[in-house]
Amino acid sequence: MEDILDYVDQIAPGNYAAKASVDIALHDLVGKLMEQPWYRIWGFNPEDTPDTSYTIGIDKPDLVKEKTREAAPYNILKVKMGGGNDREMINSVRSVTDKPLCVDVNQGWKDRNEALEMIHWLKDQGIVFVEQPMPKTSVEDIAWLTQNSPLPIIADEALQTVDDIKNVFGVYSGVNIKLMKCGGMRAARQMALAAKGLGMKVMFGCMTETSCAVTAAAQLSPMADWADLDGNLLITNDVFDGLIIEDGRLVLPERPGIGVLGC
Repeated sequence: MEDILDYVDQIAPGNYAAKASVDIALHDLVGKLMEQPWYRIWGFNPEDTPDTSYTIGIDKPDLVKEKTREAAPYNILKVKMGGGNDREMINSVRSVTDKPLCVDVNQGWKDRNEALEMIHWLKDQGIVFVEQPMPKTSVEDIAWLTQNSPLPIIADEALQTVDDIKNVFGVYSGVNIKLMKCGGMRAARQMALAAKGLGMKVMFGCMTETSCAVTAAAQLSPMADWADLDGNLLITNDVFDGLIIEDGRLVLPERPGIGVLGC
């Protein structure tokens, strides 16, 4: 598998989602040949999986409140921000729940002083961390913000592969790792090990994905400080049976490989 993935890495530069599909398929095959799930092969305890956050998108207050009520089974919510109504978003969510929240600004803030002021306000609202608050190109401003922020600042758009870890070290508090961005399970594990070795926080995230890809990412979740693996919950055409959410926490299947079945 290592030789095959080394070869795949050397051809067709980029194309990380396509390469992730090969990586996931190979991990599934090798795990089945070994008759073990990958979290066991890597030596992880499945009891160490974190809660997954559930995403609340930018919308009008009434709809935000409705989405928040629908998210009652989850223990932490991820609120999208950066649309010009940030305080309204948080106030709408807070009118319905007092659960821990994290926020994803999607590079939406431009002024670092205003960003720091907002982060202090967010801390008072029970926010756990702030994801990609400013444009990824604003490296000096983000480094200053991280240094002065009372909350962890997590990189998302600012990195893609393991080679980017060195670029975000000292600029962000942690990283959001996504299989479809980095090329699969092997690359994601390399990124997590590199980040943790540098003392950075680790989060595993996803795109809008089926349970196949999300369950593959979840094999790594015992390494994580946080997980945002809800992509399969946001679609209606999922053809796979994989991980489940129990009391808000990721529960890994005991089946070998990545642990998914096709429906």
